[in-house]
Amino acid sequence: MTTEELEIVFRKAVKSVNDHKDPFPADLLLRLYSFYKIATNDQDTPRSKTPLINAFKTNALFQTQGLTPDEAKEHYIECAKHYFLYRK
Repeated sequence: MTTEELEIVFRKAVKSVNDHKDPFPADLLLRLYSFYKIATNDQDTPRSKTPLINAFKTNALFQTQGLTPDEAKEHYIECAKHYFLYRK
């Protein structure tokens, strides 16, 4: 898959996640969050009003350290695809 094709598929996956109305499992949201942050080169620190949520987000980011943006996009796409196929 070319970089351009990957970007298109990634944007579609992000849109599917954003358009979904039912709540996602917390662990899935954390994985999607960390993959999205790396995929988009977002350097901002977590900004929740709840310190515990910030800690979970920071931990998720630590677990995905070392991924390239393209790898993070691929992981994001696979996580979203798996959820929508199996709802797990």
